[in-house]
Amino acid sequence: MKMDHYPKGSLSYLTVLSLLFAGFLYLWITTSSSTSNPLLPIQSQYNCLPQNPEIAPAAAIAVPRDDLELVLSKASMPNRTVIITFVNRAYADPGAEVDAGTTLLDLFIRSLWLGEGTRGLLDHVVVVAMDRAAYRMCRFRRLNCYRLETDGVDFRGEKVYMSEDFIRMMWRRTAFLGDVLKRGYNFIFTDTDVMWLRNPFTKLSRNESEDLQISTDVFNGNPWSEDNFINTGFYSIRSNNKTVALFDEWYSRRENATGKKEQDVLLGLVREGVLKRLDLRVRFLDTIFFSGFCEDSKDFTEVTTVHANCCRSITAKVFDLTAVLRDWKRFKLLRKKMAAANGTVASWRWTNHMGCWRAWGVRGNRNN
Repeated sequence: MKMDHYPKGSLSYLTVLSLLFAGFLYLWITTSSSTSNPLLPIQSQYNCLPQNPEIAPAAAIAVPRDDLELVLSKASMPNRTVIITFVNRAYADPGAEVDAGTTLLDLFIRSLWLGEGTRGLLDHVVVVAMDRAAYRMCRFRRLNCYRLETDGVDFRGEKVYMSEDFIRMMWRRTAFLGDVLKRGYNFIFTDTDVMWLRNPFTKLSRNESEDLQISTDVFNGNPWSEDNFINTGFYSIRSNNKTVALFDEWYSRRENATGKKEQDVLLGLVREGVLKRLDLRVRFLDTIFFSGFCEDSKDFTEVTTVHANCCRSITAKVFDLTAVLRDWKRFKLLRKKMAAANGTVASWRWTNHMGCWRAWGVRGNRNN
């Protein structure tokens, strides 16, 4: 077969063009940024947190761009704040063994839809699912969902208050939230049995010197008093070196806390003076604004959240929180009618929390 031959002049011309192209390509690769240049090797899977002088060196390390980081960044507000809640199958699946037709997750979402200034906050909620069924139900509701893997532990069923599995689940939760702080995210943690009737950011302090704002079972009237009985079912916390140290010390106490839930251990640390030792500024939240079944808010015009604390079973919580949302809708309707008539709502009371009291085997209600 006969081969064609190029003239020597043509070969020289092609050589020059090749060298010019190679030089241009080299200059383009070396001057282009590694984040936008597809010809450079695949970039690292790690991204660095912004430099924050309050975050300790251990908390400011490069964080892997893993599934959790993707969910947190998607849900984050511009100031790196997210809202976090935890669910298992019993809290999220209407077909679970606790069959009330409505789940605590349903009620939590419904409260955000019915609340004042709360609907848009759903975009910033991260639902941490502790089992596969809960994760599926979360995804079905099109929320920001994260599947928390826990080897060798089954968190699917109802964990009765103060049972061994309940305590284990609370400690797993504490470890996870400490990890979120180390990633540089501020967050509001909320139990799923907390109804959000108003936007809590309007009642929380915006003072950046305050590290932690935490709800109370019973408020003693002084927001700075360490004698308040804290409740870890709702709190707002900033990510910095002090709060990371608090969570590390808190979690480290689990081995010597047999029979104690994580809330009791934190209360013990407060009593021991951990807040002063770590130079933490902590505000204890008034139950007028951040209330619960332990101490109902007396003011419907100010109440922001209602927590089904002092309650033992999921069925009881669903029953009484359904009544809370019904009370809230009736109050808003009455307020609207009174406003049209240039009047005000003089007084309004919560429906008695009979489901929760019956779950304890107690007759009557403190509201009576």
